Amino acid sequence: MSENTKTKLAIFDLDGTLFNTDDVNYLSYKEALEPFGIELDREYFVGKCNGRSYKDFLPVIMGDSKDIETVHDSKMNLYTEYLPHAKKNEHLIAMMNGMKDEYYLALVTTASKKNTKEITDYFGITDMFDLCLTKEDIKKTKPDPEGFLAAMEYFNVSAKDTVIFEDSDVGIEAARRAGATVFAVDKF
Repeated sequence: MSENTKTKLAIFDLDGTLFNTDDVNYLSYKEALEPFGIELDREYFVGKCNGRSYKDFLPVIMGDSKDIETVHDSKMNLYTEYLPHAKKNEHLIAMMNGMKDEYYLALVTTASKKNTKEITDYFGITDMFDLCLTKEDIKKTKPDPEGFLAAMEYFNVSAKDTVIFEDSDVGIEAARRAGATVFAVDKF
């Protein structure tokens, strides 16, 4: 099937869906917070922070600190150092290969463009996506469906012809609010 005859869209989240990045993000943030005397608990981070925008969770961890952007920038620079700790969702990526002739494939994530490209390059799947929307492309974060709706609009594909793969509660809520079929990805 040629690309211009596709009528369906599959949207994938990054953290927790295509990749288990718990340790990549945790270790990056842990090291970034150390200069500020903050010890980050892994269970807390994985349960309450990973997969969410840093603007939502860093203020809780750091209070009214003016160093939130500094910590986030440091985390982004440390990210590649910890990529060997990431785990690829082999089954979902195999499904993407099977879908690519019939579906447009889009990645919609709250991760930065820099870190998204680093992990997709690291695992060799960057070129699988027809569209990649990151935190720099979206004003409202999940549970707002803005990113999913933008991908549907980009390809002119309706919600009834869209499937979204998500793992987090806020991501699943955003996918439901977009009106698409939702597949929840559990731990792998």
